[in-house]
Amino acid sequence: MAYTMDSKVGDFLKDPKGMQALGELVAELSKHPLAGVIKGMTLKQIVAIPQVKAVGLTEDMVKTGLAHVNAKLK
Repeated sequence: MAYTMDSKVGDFLKDPKGMQALGELVAELSKHPLAGVIKGMTLKQIVAIPQVKAVGLTEDMVKTGLAHVNAKLK
């Protein structure tokens, strides 16, 4: 399964291959108090959150990360 900006955070959390591709980032995210809140959100929705924008995370950065993750899954 290829991940896109329309993939939900929960998709990564429930997919062993997705968790392996993202490694420690997803492992830490799954323990975060907000994991339950954001697991139903798409990556596109998360990038649109003002607080996410404020820390400098852009859609282009996420797309680049997705390309790396999808390459690892092949």
